[in-house]
Amino acid sequence: MALKEDPSSELMGRLVDSVKEISGLPECKNVFKKTHGDLVRRIKLLSPLFEELKDNNEELSEEETKGFELLRTVLGSAKELLKSVVEGSKVYQTLQRDDIADNFNQITEKIEAALGEIPYDKLNLSEEVQEQIELVHAQFRRAKGRPELQDHQLEVDLATAMREKDPDRAILKRLSEKLHLQTIDDLKKESLAFHEMVIAGVGDPGDWFEKLSSLFKKLKDYVQMENPEIDSSEAEKGMIKHRSPVIPDDFRCPISLELMKDPVIVSTGQTYERSCIQKWLDAGHKTCPKTQQTLLHTALTPNYVLKSLIALWCESNGVELPKQSGASRSKKVGSSVSDCDRAAITTLLDKLANGSLEQQRSAAGELRLLAKRNADNRVCIAEAGAIPLLVELLSSTDPRTQEHAVTALLNLSINDINKGTIVNAGAISDIVDVLKNGSMEARENAAATLFSLSVVDENKVAIGAAGAIPALIKLLCDGTPRGKKDAATAIFNLAIYQGNKARAVKAGIVPPLMSLLKDAGGGMVDEALAILAILAGHQEGKVAIGQVDPIPVLIEVIRTGSQRNRENAVAILWSLCTGDSQLLMLAKQFGAEEALKELSESGTDRAKRKAGNILEILKRVDALVNQS
Repeated sequence: MALKEDPSSELMGRLVDSVKEISGLPECKNVFKKTHGDLVRRIKLLSPLFEELKDNNEELSEEETKGFELLRTVLGSAKELLKSVVEGSKVYQTLQRDDIADNFNQITEKIEAALGEIPYDKLNLSEEVQEQIELVHAQFRRAKGRPELQDHQLEVDLATAMREKDPDRAILKRLSEKLHLQTIDDLKKESLAFHEMVIAGVGDPGDWFEKLSSLFKKLKDYVQMENPEIDSSEAEKGMIKHRSPVIPDDFRCPISLELMKDPVIVSTGQTYERSCIQKWLDAGHKTCPKTQQTLLHTALTPNYVLKSLIALWCESNGVELPKQSGASRSKKVGSSVSDCDRAAITTLLDKLANGSLEQQRSAAGELRLLAKRNADNRVCIAEAGAIPLLVELLSSTDPRTQEHAVTALLNLSINDINKGTIVNAGAISDIVDVLKNGSMEARENAAATLFSLSVVDENKVAIGAAGAIPALIKLLCDGTPRGKKDAATAIFNLAIYQGNKARAVKAGIVPPLMSLLKDAGGGMVDEALAILAILAGHQEGKVAIGQVDPIPVLIEVIRTGSQRNRENAVAILWSLCTGDSQLLMLAKQFGAEEALKELSESGTDRAKRKAGNILEILKRVDALVNQS
C-alpha cells in the first residue's frame, strides 16, 4: 500500500510544478522581453527551496505554510500574466504597456510579500539554499517599482505609422524589427492574436481596431516588398504545391543554407541547425559563425517559435516537414544504417571493466575518439553502460588514462540525456578532483566538462558546492590559452547562480580577472569583462571590483572596445558608481562624461540606457555641488 503524501510535501510538489510550467513558457519577443525574462529568471531561482523542503518531507506548521500558500496563488497569477504577454498582440501590448507594467509590478510585490511571510530561520534548510532564497528575496524587493520600458522611438514610430497613410519605410523597418514582425507568418499570428483579444473582450480597443488593421496592412506590404519570395496569396498556394518553393532565408541555416529541422539559438542570438552548429563547436570554434562574436557559452537553446513557423510554412507549401534525426537515431543504434559498431563498443567496455591498466588506457582513448565523431556514437556508448566505467577511471593513477576518461565524458556530455547520466553516476566530485590534480590537458578538459554539465541549472549548484570554483580560478591564472578560455566559460556559466557569485569572489577571482582585462594582447578581455559584469551585480562582487582600481580600464574599454565589451564595461561602471560618490568622481576625472555621451549615442540599447543613467547621476551630483 502506497504511503499517503503529507500536505506539506504535496504543497511543495505543486510549487515545484508551477516553477517548471513557468520555466517552460516560450520566450517573450515584444516590448516586455526584459521584464518577462527577469520575472521568469527570479521565479526559477525559487525552485531549490521548494525541492529541498519536498525532499525533507517534514510537516510545516500553520505559520510556515501561510507564505507558501500565498506563493502558490501568486505563481498561478504570474503564469497567466507571462503566458498572456507571450501569446497576446504585440502591438496592443505596446500601446497598453503602462497597464501591463503595473500588472508585472503587482505580481512582483505579491511574490515579495509572500516570501516575507516565510520564516526561513525555522525551516530545516541547507546553508546553500538559505543563502540563495535570501538573495532571491532581495532581488524581488529591489525589483518592486515600475520596470524600465522606455523606448521613445518605438512610441513615436507606432503613433506615426498608425496616423500616416504612407509612413516612411525606415519607420516600418524599425517597427518590423522591434516588434519581431518580420515575416508574413509573424503578421498572421499577430493579426490573429489581436482578433482573438477583441473576441474575448480583453480591454477596449475602440477605434484602435481599425487603426491596427490598417497598420497590419502597411507592415504586410513592407514585409512582402522586402521578402517577395515568401509572399503567396491563398490562390497561389495550390500552384506552389506543384513546384519547388523558394525557402525563406530565415528558415535556412546560415552554415548549410538548408531548411532547418531543429533550429537552436546560440549566445549571440543567432539561429542555426543544431547538427551544423554542434559540428562547428566540436571542431573547437569559440565564435558565432555569422557575427564572429565570441560565444559567452556554448549552450544551445531550442528555437521553438521558428520550428513552428517552419512547420506551418512546409504545410502551406506542400513541402514534407524535415524529420529530426535525434530521436530516430537512438532507436537505430546497432542497425545497419548506424555508424555505431555495437560489438566493438561492448569489447571496449569489457576492457574498461576487466582489462589491465594498458588495456583500460587504450579502450578509454578509443571511446574518447568514438564519442567525438558523431551523435550516433554518443547515444550508443552511453546506452551500452560506458559512463559509470569512465567515471571510475577518473580516479586512475595513470595520467593518460585519466585524460582519456575525462575527455570521453566531455564528448559524451554533448548529448543532453548523457549529461544527466554523468551526474547521476557521481561524476562531479571526481571531475573536480581531476581539475585540481590532473595533468594540464586533463584539467582543461575537466573544466570544459564542468561547463557542459553546468548548462543544466541544478548542476550549477552541485558543481559550485563540490569546490570547482577555486580550481577553475587557478586554471584561469596558470593554464594554457585554451585552458584559460575553458576555465572562463565554466566560471561564467556557474556564476549565473547567485550562490556561486559569492564563492567566486571569496576565492579571489576579481584580481586575476582585472589582470586579464588589462592585458589587451592576452586574448581574454571579452571573457574577463563578461564575468565581471555578472559579479558586479552582487554586493560582495561590487566591493571586490571597486578595490582593484577598475575605473581607468573600464573607461578605456568604453572608449575603444567592441560593442559587447563596451556594454559590459558600462554595466560594471554603473554598478560601481551607484551609491558610491567617490568612484563616481574618480570616473569623472578619467573623462567618463565624454566617453559615456558617445556611448549613449552609438552603443547597444542596454549600453545606451546604462550610460544615460550614469550621466544623470553625474548631473545631479554637479547640481548639488553648484548649490553648495
